[in-house]
Amino acid sequence: MELWISIWECPVAVKINFCCVKCMMKCVNNSQLLVDLTLSVCVCLFVCFASWEVLRFLLSNLRWWMDEYGFDGFRFDGVTSMLYHHHGMGAGFSGDYSEYFGLQVDEDALVYLMLANHILHTLYPDCITVAEDVSGMPALCRGVEEGGLGFDYRLAMAIPDKWIQILKECKDEDWDIGNIVHTLTNRRYGEKCIAYAESHDQALVGDKTLAFWLMDKEMYTNMSSLTPMTPVIDRGIQLHKMIRLLTHGLGGEGYLNFIGKEVLRDISVILSGLNSSYVQETGNEFGHPEWLDFPREGNDQSYHYARRQFNLLDMGNLRYHQLFVFDRDMNLTEDKYGWLAAPPAFVSAKHEEDKVIVFERGRVLFIFNFNPSQSFQDYRVAVETPGTYPLAFVCHGKACFPLNIQELAFFCHSFKAS
Repeated sequence: MELWISIWECPVAVKINFCCVKCMMKCVNNSQLLVDLTLSVCVCLFVCFASWEVLRFLLSNLRWWMDEYGFDGFRFDGVTSMLYHHHGMGAGFSGDYSEYFGLQVDEDALVYLMLANHILHTLYPDCITVAEDVSGMPALCRGVEEGGLGFDYRLAMAIPDKWIQILKECKDEDWDIGNIVHTLTNRRYGEKCIAYAESHDQALVGDKTLAFWLMDKEMYTNMSSLTPMTPVIDRGIQLHKMIRLLTHGLGGEGYLNFIGKEVLRDISVILSGLNSSYVQETGNEFGHPEWLDFPREGNDQSYHYARRQFNLLDMGNLRYHQLFVFDRDMNLTEDKYGWLAAPPAFVSAKHEEDKVIVFERGRVLFIFNFNPSQSFQDYRVAVETPGTYPLAFVCHGKACFPLNIQELAFFCHSFKAS
């Protein structure tokens, strides 16, 4: 069985394009329909959610996309801009509840989001809604009947920013293991998050993907497995794999991945409250060597970089293919053990000196060694249940692969203090 997920970015969440604005103005005789806001970083039009006709237009728009195209759900873009009168500009969010409940909150926008989620989930019980919110608004992903806004998931936007910050500013030996774990687990219990290691924005011209930050220009010359592995490529490939797997296992209740050519041909993808979640976008899960740049005045309207080179996956002697195989096997392993649908992980070790992270989730024990210069033998870790632990997924040396070999295992036993 194959199930393909199409999560559509909500076209009317915050910014209304001019064609849509003209259509709304023809339908609505209300001088307060639109508020033109000029901000320091952008100029856009915000709708007046207090208007009855605006609500009718927005809600009927959502239903039209569901009825006409049968989408599986919506990603609501820029929810932080909707939730607050300050639109998130110049405001910080530390988690203090006074930052979320006060006169700075746009109650009309809250009502619209609650109505939108209530209608979508009532008329289309299998519909999935995802909020792009960086503020961490409490109850964003709790049901409307509980007083929440009704979203199924929130994008964990701090995670990709953290990885980029580490790669830009820190040497391997200076990685703050505790801070990494905190960023990956910093979410409210009972509110589901979509974790992702890198954003599609990083693939655009002017920015760098994880692979580019790790391997830079050597991606153009040393990605053939027929040539010796250079230290830069070796380090880059291993960290690329480990960052993705750590984010997958610890970062949330769903995983947002850039999708390549037929990456999920053999994977049944399920998005629901009871099963593991896997959302797709377009981009660099296999370390695509180029950026995206669409035709514009600055590049003489060129289409040269408006492409994805999926043909690289057809060449088995390229290390791009190996990264693709890792990404596929990582998700197949999750499909087997279901850690995304499991309760939040229990982190038993985040050792700063050894650079080791150990946690348990969904009957799976994860052990990561980010130490750039030292491997460990007979390394003791704590587990909840004593017994035999067969190796399910190994990432070591040149390969990362799932295993079904029972004799490759390690043993643990109960420990009693004397």
